[in-house]
Amino acid sequence: MAAASASLTLVAIGGMPMIAPGDDLAALTIDAIAASGQALADGDVVVLAQKIVSKAEGRLVRLSDVAPSPEAIELAPRCAKDPRLVHLILSEAREVMRVRPGVLIVRHRLGLVLANAGIDQSNVDQADGGTALLLPVDPDGSSAKLRGELHARTGRDVAVLIIDSLGRAWRTGTTGTAIGVAGIAGLLDLRGMPDLHGRKLETSELGLADEIAAAASLAMGQGDEGRPVVIVRGLTAALPHARRDGSAAELIRPAHMDLFP
Repeated sequence: MAAASASLTLVAIGGMPMIAPGDDLAALTIDAIAASGQALADGDVVVLAQKIVSKAEGRLVRLSDVAPSPEAIELAPRCAKDPRLVHLILSEAREVMRVRPGVLIVRHRLGLVLANAGIDQSNVDQADGGTALLLPVDPDGSSAKLRGELHARTGRDVAVLIIDSLGRAWRTGTTGTAIGVAGIAGLLDLRGMPDLHGRKLETSELGLADEIAAAASLAMGQGDEGRPVVIVRGLTAALPHARRDGSAAELIRPAHMDLFP
């Protein structure tokens, strides 16, 4: 029997205003979707760029307000970074993984291994001596909250992803990665399912949320495109077993299984 066809549609939403601390991100997202001539449907995955979530949650820090610690002052010349920025990076980190001129890689308190603890200064107003944008305190919690608000206001059962662009130790270039997940599996366990010849899969686990994030990141763009929201449609029809209350935390490899510490 021939395999059934499947399709996946991604729509990048323009028209989102510049986000400020305290903004109602769910309302602004719904308004931008409507202004784009779109509407949410049950089973959609709403993907949001980390920056707009962090901005709405007030995760902006003026560097002029930061007094660097002795550790940050000592480390700054080794990575050729502003000691104030290094202080913020260390405040978000569990441990420092690698230091090189221009590079400071840490294990973030969320478990992610990130350059600069995911702290970014691009697409952030740099008036008044510079501003840094930190990751949300609890991206999975932020995703769940947004999902609930979208459902309450539209009646639609959607999943929500918060994504960021992350580098990888063994590959050049960044790729969209899920840091917050709600309403869909972060990690999809395919073990026990048959392959085309009826053989059961033994080790296959799919980083589903990261695959969605990578596709959505292409539609969003990385510069001045101004498309921080993407609607992904058709995924749950193709993968109905993906619908569950998942998280991004389940994508973090346990420390005892990390082969590249």
